[in-house]
Amino acid sequence: MTSLWLHGAQVPARLRLTPGSHFDTVVIGGGLTGLVTALLLVENGVEVAVVEGKRVGAGTTGATTGKVSLLQGTRAQQIAKHHSDDVLRGYVAANREGQEWLLSFCAAHDVTVERAAALTYAQTDDEISAVRAEYAATQKAGLPTELLFELDTPFPAHGAVRLADQAQLDPMALLAALAADVESHGAPIYESTSVRGVHHGGRGELIVSTEHGDLGARRVVLATGTPILDRGGFFARLTPQRSYLTALRLDRPAPRDMYISAGSPTRSLRRAQGPDGELLLVGGNGHVVGRGGSTREKVENLVSWARTWFPGAEPTHRWSAQDYSPIGELPYVGPVLPGQNDIQLATGYAKWGLTNGVAAAIALAGRLTGTPPRWAGALASWRPDELKALPAATKINSAVAQKLSAGWLRVATHHDGAAPDEGCGTVLREGLHPTAVCTVDGVTNRVSAVCPHLYGIVNWNDAERTWDCPLHGSRFDADGTLIEGPATSSLTPLHVPRDTP
Repeated sequence: MTSLWLHGAQVPARLRLTPGSHFDTVVIGGGLTGLVTALLLVENGVEVAVVEGKRVGAGTTGATTGKVSLLQGTRAQQIAKHHSDDVLRGYVAANREGQEWLLSFCAAHDVTVERAAALTYAQTDDEISAVRAEYAATQKAGLPTELLFELDTPFPAHGAVRLADQAQLDPMALLAALAADVESHGAPIYESTSVRGVHHGGRGELIVSTEHGDLGARRVVLATGTPILDRGGFFARLTPQRSYLTALRLDRPAPRDMYISAGSPTRSLRRAQGPDGELLLVGGNGHVVGRGGSTREKVENLVSWARTWFPGAEPTHRWSAQDYSPIGELPYVGPVLPGQNDIQLATGYAKWGLTNGVAAAIALAGRLTGTPPRWAGALASWRPDELKALPAATKINSAVAQKLSAGWLRVATHHDGAAPDEGCGTVLREGLHPTAVCTVDGVTNRVSAVCPHLYGIVNWNDAERTWDCPLHGSRFDADGTLIEGPATSSLTPLHVPRDTP
């Protein structure tokens, strides 16, 4: 389950963190938002360090489809349902500036970009109304979209809204160029350094606690997908979404444009260059993290769909990505708490991070240097109209409560059992301990089944062989090692792993 972009990517070794170092700003997260924020700040003379828990690109950016588009599925109509026309135009203006900055950076740093039209299409007649609604919303937002009812595609398409001259790229090539530029300005990037927390020290300084020691900072930027600090309760204002992608080799040319369906199950398509020639990327089958049944079946279904409409297609890569949908439809960018400007965050891109992520970085850097962009209010972390999203928040968190109670009930009724088969995992009660047991590569691991964030019971992800929390999307390797938050610590080992008999 390694993405096309990460497969064979050359990632240079980077500096080891020196405990006790001090910086004006520490950016936590080495994805697109974190690196662009760091670059914009350091270009303004700010002393910056980037701290990344794994490697640059190991998170969402390295797993994205690589689409850089202002037509974003049905996002415009969803925003229009909850916000004013001015807010919608502000969102589009933010994404347009993010797109322009990104493409300008790519041109200046020899990052290959391919221009293509973006289409939101109807898979069935029932989805035509969503296509029409997206056309109306994008027109209102000032995008030069067009409505089509005749499409030449090998897969079912009953109409589409189209936006010309969008872009697609290799996100790892982009991140490599960004990281090199950040470092060329003297800003260190500390990889393999998990952040455990941030607290206030003496003399108004923030202390960033990591697994390798502490850093001092005047300000901190959280660019970690979902914020790793619970202040502000953003974990309850986001829905963690996991979706799947496969790259396939075809015996015919792939469609030239970028496509995404207007309804479910989502089907997202684009062509890309692989190591041995052109490939077709197909994505979709998204679901809330830790919920929805077998993830392996979702991947297999995606491949089956591709082979149905592109006979002879052969998968070369399969992978997944995680992103976060905000309850109020707009990203959260700004202070983690109202008035607490020394800790800033960015999250909630709803799977459109290549434009939103750069827009967020521009807004963050603008706030921190005193020059916020005119559209920053549309992406604010605290908005007066957030009260309108309370019904959605109530619905989301009711589902979270149900998963919490259902998980503990399942543990209470599932007692000791034999080690699972290879590639399988189960949750049971061993004595008084809720235990997550799995067998991977001949080794059986037993770890606590209780997520250290808010004590949800994890579920087994059979496609990626991970433990996923159905509450707020924390994920852990088979041996319990933390993959991504909002949890900041791993699942507790219950004893030393043993070889399967």
